[in-house]
Amino acid sequence: MSERTTSASWASGIVKALELEGLDCPAMFKQLGLDFAALDDPDARFTQDSMTRLWQLAVELSGNEAIGLNMARVVRPASFHVVGYALMSSRTLAEGFERLVRYQRIIAESSDLSFRLEPDGYALVLTVHGDHLPPTRHSAEASLACALALCTWLSGRPIQPRRVLIQGALPKNVEPYKVAFHAPLQFGAPHDALVFARADMEAPLPTANEAMAVLHDRFAGEYLARFSESRVTHRVRQVLCRILPQGEPKRETVAQALHLSQRTLQRRLQDEGTSFQTLLDDTRRELAEQYLAQPGTTLLETAYLLGFADPSNFYRAFRRWFDSTPSEYRTRLSVSDARTPACTTPAP
Repeated sequence: MSERTTSASWASGIVKALELEGLDCPAMFKQLGLDFAALDDPDARFTQDSMTRLWQLAVELSGNEAIGLNMARVVRPASFHVVGYALMSSRTLAEGFERLVRYQRIIAESSDLSFRLEPDGYALVLTVHGDHLPPTRHSAEASLACALALCTWLSGRPIQPRRVLIQGALPKNVEPYKVAFHAPLQFGAPHDALVFARADMEAPLPTANEAMAVLHDRFAGEYLARFSESRVTHRVRQVLCRILPQGEPKRETVAQALHLSQRTLQRRLQDEGTSFQTLLDDTRRELAEQYLAQPGTTLLETAYLLGFADPSNFYRAFRRWFDSTPSEYRTRLSVSDARTPACTTPAP
C-alpha cells in the first residue's frame, strides 16, 4: 500500500505558518531530507509522515506547543488546491463543506472529514491518520483553525463556533486556543470537530457563483479521478512529448522541467508503480503508432520525432513494440484510421 500524502498547496500553508514563528523552513526541509523546491509545484505531494516530522521539529525549535493554530493566519482558498476555489463559489458554507468532504483526498489523504447536521448545529468532524508515525495534534489543530478562518474569509464576517472539540489533552497554556476559536473548548474529546450554528452555515455567501462552482467541480473531479494513477506520471509524459523531437531525453532534463530533483522524480514514479525508462518507452510506442497513421510523415522523420539519434534504434524498438517493421505496420493501416498525435506541446 502506498503512503498517504499531502498536497504541496497544504504543505506551503504549513510552511507559512511556521515562518510566522521565525523558523528557517528551507533549513528544516534540508534537515528532514525534503525537497523545498517542490512547494512551488502545485501537483507535488509530501508523505504524511514527513509532515509529522516537520511539525515535531517545528515544536522542538520554537517551543510553541500551539504552533498549529498559526495556520489560521495564513489560510486562503489556494491552500486547499483546486478545492479552495470550489468552496469559494459555493452558495453557502454548508455546501462548501460538503464539497470539502467530497474532495478532501486532493488536499491530504491522511485526513477523513465528515459534515453532518446534529441537534445543536452542523458538525465538521476531522480524523487525522498517520502511516509509520502517529500524527501529531498540531496537524488536526491546524486543520480546525484553518477551517474556521476559511469560514470568516468566505463569508466576510466573523464566524464563531458553538463549541470546539479537540482530541489532544488539556495544554499547559489554553490562551492561544481561546484566541483562535472564541468558543467553548473541550479537550480530550473523542474526535476533533467544529460545531456551527445552522444560520451561519446556511447563510448565502458573497463569493457564490453557480457557474464557477460547476467548473471547479469538474476540475476537482477530474483531478481526483486521475489522482491515484497519473500524478507525476501524467506530467512526465507531457514533458516527454514536448522534448522528444530535440533528441534522446535525459532524466535530469525532465526533473528540472518539473522542478524536482532526480532522486525525488525517481521516488515518486516508483511510488506510482513505474519508472522513467518505462514511461519513455511507453510514450514513444504510443506516439510511433500515431505518427505512422499520418501518411505525410516519413519513417526517418518519425524516428527523429521520437528522439532516436540513430534510426536503426527506432526500427529495433518498433519490432519489439509491434512485432513488425514500421513499413509493414504502415501498410496495414487504412486511411480512415489516421489520427492526429494526442500529445501536443502545452501552451506557454
